[in-house]
Amino acid sequence: MTRSVCRTRRMWPLAGASAAALIALSACSASSDSPASSKSSDTVTVFAAASLKESFTTLGKKFEQDHPGTKVSFNFGGSDSLAASITGGAPADVFAAASPRTMALVTDKQEAAGTPATFVRNQLEIATVPGNPHKVSSLKDLTESGLKVVLCDRTVPCGAAAQKALDASRLRLTPVSYEQDVKGALTKVELKEADAAVVYKTDVKAAGDKVEGVEFPESAGAINDYPIALLKNAPHAEAAKAFIALVRSAEGQQVLSEAGFLKP
Repeated sequence: MTRSVCRTRRMWPLAGASAAALIALSACSASSDSPASSKSSDTVTVFAAASLKESFTTLGKKFEQDHPGTKVSFNFGGSDSLAASITGGAPADVFAAASPRTMALVTDKQEAAGTPATFVRNQLEIATVPGNPHKVSSLKDLTESGLKVVLCDRTVPCGAAAQKALDASRLRLTPVSYEQDVKGALTKVELKEADAAVVYKTDVKAAGDKVEGVEFPESAGAINDYPIALLKNAPHAEAAKAFIALVRSAEGQQVLSEAGFLKP
């Protein structure tokens, strides 16, 4: 790596000048020996719940603008599946889950560095096809015979929350399918393969005019807390800490609030 390239590489806040010097030498050396490894060292890998896709993508772009040369790579999906990947050894720096239970799958295996922090909350809403032709106005309406309803699988946070609301209302519902994450459930409605789905308010908002949202009061008793954590074996811990700080900052909270998330 030339001297000019070394000067342009961004340095993360470190505990001491000696540590900074060591990292700088390491970065320059790695780039000189292997361009591919240099590219990898500048990428923060974030495993995040599918419902965070739009907000985190926006924050990722903001992070990259503020930290030239650093990329943010996302793996969005069901929190259970992401947790299983992390505990199975998948390389990642940050985990943002849609529930404390799924975060516990990681912390119980001592894969997190420190205590996870709740950064937002999310509430359920019914998504119907545009125009709501079946006149769905309540959670009970979803139990009507002939209505094609999709739920998230009970093992993922949106499915567990939906089941909690149904149980509290003493309602029984047999969906046409259980989806592995909230985006899968929403897509069924967007494609009109289902009449309705129980998803998050944030997903209804992100879908725009592709679906119509119907609030239901039972959702207030099934709100999910979203925790975020730096992972113990994070390959890029300092950059990962900076990304978590952005998510929890006033600027990050503004992006999440505009997407429909509730403050923690």
